[in-house]
Amino acid sequence: MKFRIMKKADITFNEDDHAYMKMALDLSRRGLGATQPNPSVGCVIVKNNHVISRGWTGIGGRPHAETIALSRTDDAEGSTVYVSLEPCSHHGKTPPCADALIQANVAKVIIAARDPDPRVSGEGIKMLEQAGIDVGFGLLKEDANLIHQGFFQKTEQSRPLVTVKIASSKDGKIAKAEGEKNWVTCPVSRRRGHLYRANHDAIMVGIGTALIDDPSLDCRTPGLEDRSPIRVVLDTDLRISVNSKLCKSATEIPLWIMTNSVDKEKYAELEKYGVKIFRVEKNKAGQLELEQVMKILAEQGITRLLSEGGAQLNASLIRASLVDRLIWFKSDLTIGENGVNALYGIPINDLDQHLNLSLLNEGTSGSDHWQEFKILR
Repeated sequence: MKFRIMKKADITFNEDDHAYMKMALDLSRRGLGATQPNPSVGCVIVKNNHVISRGWTGIGGRPHAETIALSRTDDAEGSTVYVSLEPCSHHGKTPPCADALIQANVAKVIIAARDPDPRVSGEGIKMLEQAGIDVGFGLLKEDANLIHQGFFQKTEQSRPLVTVKIASSKDGKIAKAEGEKNWVTCPVSRRRGHLYRANHDAIMVGIGTALIDDPSLDCRTPGLEDRSPIRVVLDTDLRISVNSKLCKSATEIPLWIMTNSVDKEKYAELEKYGVKIFRVEKNKAGQLELEQVMKILAEQGITRLLSEGGAQLNASLIRASLVDRLIWFKSDLTIGENGVNALYGIPINDLDQHLNLSLLNEGTSGSDHWQEFKILR
């Protein structure tokens, strides 16, 4: 095969480049929650000012986006490829995407963000350039970094991106009384909440929530039922019942229990239901060490974790500086001072003392108002 050897020059991006990269980023969002342990990447192939193919990472992380996009056209020679993350350069379970682009004889590859994986970082770009392919880097990089943040953190910090979701009344309450199960937001908000479940690899609750609510923690959005996340329960003393909805559905949707218990009989009983158990050390307060939980999840390939509480777990994550995103649904209902606070020991008006919030998005769902924040550090 003949490679085109050309003199490299700085690449400037025009409006069309921005539009095509935005399309690639939109495609990458489609796979969020379904590609772990790999990132969800989007790829668009353009030739003669027309999109001739596109792709995003397959379920379970394979095939990769570039491979899928290339498989959908036999006319990629001389094209420009827009990809949300640097093409991989190493041989794993699949050949390197950089090599596939070289073999397709594309003319240019524009990349939004660099892959921090030490097997790839910079090597994918190097492979392309050595093959005579023009490479542009950094287009819509900040947007790409937000999308790929979970994969970046798993790779560089050994922990997933953590999103805390709270549904509360106007005055910051999640229930009228301790131990009661109440809906404080409307059905439209709850349906939107299931969409967040679909784009996370795992969902986490504390054992208190599991015992009181007996939740399924699945995704019940029509058409996305197969996108239910792995369920994670923090259960220090292994109090979960084998008769719970979580245990009864563990063969259909994975259930992972984080515990400090060494009760081998209970282990065996739960494992018969398909439950996976991880032993975690306790901190000085007698609670599970959250940083160890995050490390275990990252080791298991989790890149995006959604915490649905309750109040004590979410507050503990905030105090431990482990929260990266916050999604807050607020109804127009007022419960009063006797209600249960959304965050244990953290008054709603003092939240900015614990988190440096930057608004990403907001809107209404039925009669409720929701906001999504990123946490600045």
